[in-house]
Amino acid sequence: MKVIGAGFGRTGTRSLQAALELLGLGPCYHMSTVVAEPYRVRQWLDVGEGRSRDWDTLFAGFRSAVDWPAAAYWRELAAHHPDAKVILTVRDPGRWYDSVSETIFRAFLEQRRPPPHRRLIRWLVRRLVAWRAPDFALFPRMARATFIDPVFDGRLDDRDHVLEVFERHIAEVKDAIPAERLLVFEAGDGWEPLCAFLGVPVPAQPYPRVNERAAFRRQRPRRLARLILRGR
Repeated sequence: MKVIGAGFGRTGTRSLQAALELLGLGPCYHMSTVVAEPYRVRQWLDVGEGRSRDWDTLFAGFRSAVDWPAAAYWRELAAHHPDAKVILTVRDPGRWYDSVSETIFRAFLEQRRPPPHRRLIRWLVRRLVAWRAPDFALFPRMARATFIDPVFDGRLDDRDHVLEVFERHIAEVKDAIPAERLLVFEAGDGWEPLCAFLGVPVPAQPYPRVNERAAFRRQRPRRLARLILRGR
């Protein structure tokens, strides 16, 4: 592992994944990796529920990792890979909360209190996923075990609490990782600070900008449909 991403989801981690792969530091592990290969859900469930933390097996073949659930274990990964550099992606806290509450958190909050007109649909989708993609059916349990509960105490609808966790996390990473090993990075910073930190040339193409909020919400039903149809 050459690069460990310590930033929370929705801080530009998908764009950073694309950037690292363009810079030759891929494949880069991301939550999208877990979605694309649902057998990995059980691996992370073992981590979250304390049965296994075999980092070498979990990240075999990957040169970098960003986003949840990996970012929830940044301390352990930084200790396990002492030569890896750490990138802490950040953004304006209020804008981050708006983004994460409308995307990642929204799915979990709606599971608790689904709108009445969607309850039957959600029940049918859960049954189909459990039948056709049993590994992926464990995704909500895995997410709760790896970052929803241990990082946020499950209090996703408490804005003040979530923002406090976000800002405390940034301070803890800055305090724990030596300055020469850490880059605090916003997607808007572009290639220059990232490439200088990693010691690589600046690419000719613009810095990637992927996984906007609207795109995230459009892609979610498509991913579920693919899982159901393919039985993965």
